[in-house]
Amino acid sequence: MKTAVLVIDMQRGLCDDPPRPHEADEVIRRINALTARARLAGVPVAFVQHENDVDLEFDSERWQLAGALEVDATDARIRKTTPDAFLRTPLEAWLSTHGVKRVVICGYASEFCVDTTARRAAALGHHVVLAADAHTSHDKPHATGAFIRAHHNATLAGITSFGVPIRAIESAQIALGG
Repeated sequence: MKTAVLVIDMQRGLCDDPPRPHEADEVIRRINALTARARLAGVPVAFVQHENDVDLEFDSERWQLAGALEVDATDARIRKTTPDAFLRTPLEAWLSTHGVKRVVICGYASEFCVDTTARRAAALGHHVVLAADAHTSHDKPHATGAFIRAHHNATLAGITSFGVPIRAIESAQIALGG
């Protein structure tokens, strides 16, 4: 099944600025390893970047991808303005052009853009693999970033009503067939 890797909102203003999200450096290392394996396997990679008029203005310093991310010239860039990477973006068309039926999702923020994009992908009929150790969030008053990630790994993987699987798998264990 043709696969693509979607890296959600790993931007300087969200991941590099203090306070940093849970395991920020480790998550970036895991994403870099995952995307490197994807490129070697001929699996397309897309970096999705959120923007707004408040603190993530398009093309601003904070909007840029996190400094430690390894990006290749062949990687796609998708701009978005909502937690849903599909809403009013070219993402679905890009996936269709590449014949993708399965998406591997990683990035920031577990409870917002990662969650929403995973659910929307499944609703559109894509098989979803959540890179269980390669998404993150900031600590919140009600829950730590670690708890939020664990909660979403369990919750998303428990959804069966879309009719396609959503699986949470450690990034190093994800099979990346073309």
